[in-house]
Amino acid sequence: MSQLPVTIRSPFESLQITQARSKRLDAIHLVREQRENRSQDLAFHARPLILCGIPLRQPPASQPVHARRSGKFLLQIVGHPQFGLPYGQDRLVPIWVATLAVRQKSRVVHFSSAAEMLSFFRLSLDGRHYRCLVQAFQRVFAATIFFGSDDRPEPSPIFDWGRFHFFDQIRLWFNPSASGFRNSSEASQNTITLSQAFYDEIDQHRIPVEREAVAALANAPGLLDFYLWIVWKSWTVHGQPARVPLFGPGALCKQLGTQEYSEPRFFRRKIHLWLRHVTVLWPHCPARISQDGTSLTIHSSRAAPAICGAEKSVKFS
Repeated sequence: MSQLPVTIRSPFESLQITQARSKRLDAIHLVREQRENRSQDLAFHARPLILCGIPLRQPPASQPVHARRSGKFLLQIVGHPQFGLPYGQDRLVPIWVATLAVRQKSRVVHFSSAAEMLSFFRLSLDGRHYRCLVQAFQRVFAATIFFGSDDRPEPSPIFDWGRFHFFDQIRLWFNPSASGFRNSSEASQNTITLSQAFYDEIDQHRIPVEREAVAALANAPGLLDFYLWIVWKSWTVHGQPARVPLFGPGALCKQLGTQEYSEPRFFRRKIHLWLRHVTVLWPHCPARISQDGTSLTIHSSRAAPAICGAEKSVKFS
């Protein structure tokens, strides 16, 4: 008897890569490739919003104030009664404006259209993102920030606080009948005037980060905050690794914009998950959760392969 031919199928033939997953894989590849070649495009962020995150989700209308603490530093954001507190992807607005301020070397910055900002973060150029962007600018523009430190030597405390807002003025040419801000001309260019306090903070304590890494995490605000925090923290570490507690007053759970967790294990699980995602983008990520699960150990990134390739041209403050 003649034997019938046997067809062996690969187990991977049935696997399909969705468009969203393909986009994530492309982003990971681009971040790693640019880092290897030291050809990263830099974005910049403001120190207060790296030390202490804004809310990840929309707070209830009954919550007009958001407060976070990082060691001796305190951040308090007061939302506008009409627009509420900034949250979620609103955190991209300060990154965008800070990047423009550093690049244009001015607290009065200009850009052509909303599409320019959406493209910068690799976001879809559709009506939904345009509308979200307009609302984000409203919430950020109307918010008031208190940022400072409280050193507590005996016998009396010392408070060093600064009160400021993000922008003095915004002039955005939005066409409600179309899908976003109009294209610019000399007469209708989008202009944002940063407050002097916010510009000084950016100018004196600029935090460089990889633009493509930020874009890859633009749809995951909590993960983006965590990534930016590790980038900053690992660069400030000198000598012995830093140990940051996960729980307790001033711990990591009080710094990020995460909600209050009913059980510590839920926050620990979230940090484990975020670390796995960060490590995909940054294989040499110098952060590890301690064996007892109570703290995060951060080694210096100065001796590791460059995370942002900026250490020779830009100083972290």
